[in-house]
Amino acid sequence: MDTKINLNSRFKTACYLLIIIGLITFSYGFFKNPGQTWANLLLNNYYFLSLAIGATFFMALQYITQSGWSAMFKRVPEAMGFFIPVAAVFMLLTYFGVSHLYEWTHKDAIQTDEAVIHKLPYLNLPFFFIRIVVYFSLWILMTTLLRKLSHKEDLVGGISWFERSEFYSKVYIFILAITFSLASFDWIMSLDVHWLSTLFAVKNFVTAFYHGTAVITLIVILLHEKGCYKELNSSHLLDFSRYLFMLSIIWGYLWFSQFMLIWYSNLPEETIYYARQIREGYRVLFFVNVFINWFIPFILLLARRMDQKIMVVKWICIILIFGQWIDMYTQVFPGTVGKSSFSLLEIGCFLGFAGLFALVTGWGLTRASLVPKNHPYLDESLYHHVE
Repeated sequence: MDTKINLNSRFKTACYLLIIIGLITFSYGFFKNPGQTWANLLLNNYYFLSLAIGATFFMALQYITQSGWSAMFKRVPEAMGFFIPVAAVFMLLTYFGVSHLYEWTHKDAIQTDEAVIHKLPYLNLPFFFIRIVVYFSLWILMTTLLRKLSHKEDLVGGISWFERSEFYSKVYIFILAITFSLASFDWIMSLDVHWLSTLFAVKNFVTAFYHGTAVITLIVILLHEKGCYKELNSSHLLDFSRYLFMLSIIWGYLWFSQFMLIWYSNLPEETIYYARQIREGYRVLFFVNVFINWFIPFILLLARRMDQKIMVVKWICIILIFGQWIDMYTQVFPGTVGKSSFSLLEIGCFLGFAGLFALVTGWGLTRASLVPKNHPYLDESLYHHVE
């Protein structure tokens, strides 16, 4: 059975190289085009944070549903959760770039824009950053607690640690439903201060769960290819694929529902959100977003025989990683940068955050045994088989 793993020098060197590329890109960007650089910082930080949040939600859901098939892999979402404190630092750093990101911080808007004036009790800088501290404090507290209970289970054994993990997972999901919804309003929807959508928070929450699950699946497959998780079989792949298939349908439904309701209502303060995307250079990405995040996984995972092919599942996960970035790009850039201006700046910033996320997640995987040896459902996971 797998024990603790160590990060090899090639992996760490690759991560450090990506981080250096990111640092150079951000440094150049702040000097050359600070507005676009702050937009990249917000985009990538929220993107990788949502992967971590989605992964920890997946982990909590496995406890609540008492799912046995996934027990062997729970160290992966635990490790992804280590990125949440890192994301907190970057989110607090946006204090120095709020004027580039949020129209509601502009002095003239505060004084003359009726929509901004109406929202000032909620959208003001002191309260905005107080909420950031509250969100991250709760997320870090709960994910740290769940990891500690998981590690205690490894050391001591017994069913009591699992039962406590199940209880606190319920608490975490309740907290997450409220705080991540509000965070999505604060950090992303308020970029277009005159626009609103009652489906926005739900869609972004599902997006985090969907793509977080895709990254968990990809990491499990990559570890399997490196000789870990030797017990991974077609039945495990089928269950991972079912999650991706189901979530692709929910994501597509919410994307269409939000668009359809806004299109049908035809209210200028709402339609401007999509009109700006279609008219200002985002038209192709607007449709590519749906094609990648809904159509491809839906079509390819429709047949059960495809769900159990490791290369098919692997490449769908890789495609979805880029799919979520496109989704976030079309959410962040129209309201901050305006006209689409994709450049090497976007590539370098993404690579820097990707290297940091990979390094933090890799480090998190080394903190405990890769397979939770005293998990009460471990045998069910090791010998999982679906007829």
